[in-house]
Amino acid sequence: MTTHTDTPTTVEYAPEQPARLDWAKHAPEVYKAMVRLETAARKGLDHKLYELVKIRASQINHCAFCIDMHTKDALAAGESVERIVQLSAWDESRHFYTAKEIAALELTEAVTVLTDGFVPDEVYDNAAKHFEEAELAQVIAAITVINAWNRFGVTCRMAPGHYEPGQYK
Repeated sequence: MTTHTDTPTTVEYAPEQPARLDWAKHAPEVYKAMVRLETAARKGLDHKLYELVKIRASQINHCAFCIDMHTKDALAAGESVERIVQLSAWDESRHFYTAKEIAALELTEAVTVLTDGFVPDEVYDNAAKHFEEAELAQVIAAITVINAWNRFGVTCRMAPGHYEPGQYK
């Protein structure tokens, strides 16, 4: 039997980049409006599905701050590490997700990456099969809101790693 003893070592990580702008401080009314929009968008949605959508859009948009936040909130809500880890490759690991979650993830990608200028009919129709109209409207709102948050986070270079679950609720 081989044993391994961890010895203390110092690891030097790259320095954290400072934020470019504290946009919420300088545009407080916009920030307050975003918080109200966020609160309205999440109403009636399953919390785990909501966080999966937020994480996936943030991955696509490369918003490290939002990935950090929504991963921590998802874990606090009982989401599994395995499903969060697989999320960046959800299309190849569909067996980790329900049909409803897959429809939401497909819709998230289509709304987030509008490279063709529209959301394909088959993506929208699949989501419409899994969500009642009111819930579908909420999912679309949640996707739209996280995309707006991501633009603030990426543009202002908000630093990940400092968020505590539920901090902004």
